[in-house]
Formats: sequence, C-alpha cells, structure tokens
Amino acid sequence: MDLLRSLPLGLYLEQPITWLHHLDPRVKIAWLMSFLFAPILANPIWRIALVVLLILITLAAKIPLRVWKQQMGWLLVLSFFVLIISAIAPDGLNASHQPRLPADALVLPQPTSYQYILFKLNQGPLKLTITRKSLDLAINTSTLLFTLIYSTNLYLLTTAPEEITEGIESLMRPLRRFNWPVTEIALTLTLSLRFIPLVLEEVQNLMRSVQTRAINWQKLGIRKSLQVWLMVAERLLENLLLRAAQMASAMKVRGFTSPNTHRVQWHQLRLKAGDWVALGIVVVFWGARLVLGGDG
Repeated sequence: MDLLRSLPLGLYLEQPITWLHHLDPRVKIAWLMSFLFAPILANPIWRIALVVLLILITLAAKIPLRVWKQQMGWLLVLSFFVLIISAIAPDGLNASHQPRLPADALVLPQPTSYQYILFKLNQGPLKLTITRKSLDLAINTSTLLFTLIYSTNLYLLTTAPEEITEGIESLMRPLRRFNWPVTEIALTLTLSLRFIPLVLEEVQNLMRSVQTRAINWQKLGIRKSLQVWLMVAERLLENLLLRAAQMASAMKVRGFTSPNTHRVQWHQLRLKAGDWVALGIVVVFWGARLVLGGDG
C-alpha cells in the first residue's frame, strides 16, 4: 500500500506543466478565495455552475486523466451520494396541523402549477418523498462539498509549496506595520507543507511493518490489539519528532539563525499578461455572482 498514491489529495503535480502552473500564486489565491466564498448565499443554479466551471478548468488545463480521475472521481461519487441522501431525507416541515375548514372546502383548484412535493413514493415499507426544500438542501450540500474540496485541491495540485508561501507572504506584507511575524508565518507554512509527505511515509512504513509480522488480531482480542496500536502510535510520534529534529539540525548547519537574516527567495513574483487577464476574469466572475447568483 502506497499512501502517497492512494491519497493523492494535496500533492503537487510536477509534470506536465500546465497554464495553471504559470499563473502567479497570488492570482490563484484570489481565484481560490472566490470559489470558497461565492457559494455563500448563492442559489442552486450558481452552485451547480461552480462545479461545472471547476471541471471545465481541469479539462482546459489538460491535467492528465490519471491524476484527476483519482481526485475528482471519488469526490463526484461522494457528492452524488450526499445529493441522493439529502434529497430523500425529511425536510423538517412535516409538522401535523389541524385544518380550520372542512375537508370539502379544502379541495380548491390551484391558481398556478406550483407544487411543494416534487416526488412521492409510497409502496409498502418503501416511502420516499422529495420536496423543494430537501432538493435545494441536497444541491447546496453536495455542490458545496465538491467546490470546497476540489478547488483547494486544484490549487495545491498546480502550485508548488514554495510558491504558496511566497504568495501568502507577499499578500501579508502590509501586516508588518502591526509587528506581525509575516516571514516566520510563511516559513512555518513552508515547513508544514514539506512535512506532510514525511508523515505519510512514516505511517506507510509502520503499517507495512505491522503487516509483515502477520499478527493474528482475533487471538489478541480487543485489549491487546489496542495496546499494539498504541505502541505503533507512540513509535510514529517518536519518528516524527526525530524527523523534525533532523530538519532543525540541517537548518542550523546551513547557518540559519532567523527568517529575517537568512532568507531564501524561491520565486520572483511578477504579474504577467496572463495574470492580469485572470484578475479581470475574477472581476467579471464576481459581477455575475452579484447579479445572477443571489439567493433571492
């Protein structure tokens, strides 16, 4: 079992280099924030449009099928099941009430074709009801799940960790006037992103070591099995602390004293023509959101 391949979310795609890779990380942060905040108080049509837009961006960037089918495929399946479960779940408006008029007086022709109950199935033990509220809730939940996870994953997929931290540090630079440790925050974020593959590697090695010992879990019982997994968790923590100490020693050997006196510029951030076009599309995007996407 290779966790680095079975859990591809958040990994950087080094090859091939797409046009998304060439965009400035600050521009991509603006797009990411747009995808994260645009679903707020948006109508279902706009939420569905965001999902379609993310899929079109992935296809337009010509990201290899082997990459996005693992990430987008399972996420689409999960969102679909969330859509189905939320649609058939009770909408919370099934309160019983006493009619004020006789039954004969209640049978009146509807002036419009509006129907609150869209689908109803009542055959024996199988009872399903889909209302307008449950369908809206299902669309909002499933599309929000897909948009939040996949937009973030697409950003991490096409942006190197060093570019992410450099972009965040550039955007947070005005906070230095308030004595915020902007450089230290960027350095911590860089080390955290670099540490994620090491954590997965340590977990993978420990799980392989447990599998090679062919432990009979049924004979051990629940209590001894928990003791074994506690020992594994303890060993994992020790290995991670050892990796962190090795990383700190490597920084000291290279003469690192503080971020302000020993800085390494990974990238020189400059907005190019394609970046300005992407920023202009962001403005158009939010204009369409305010005009067409409101939940009114």
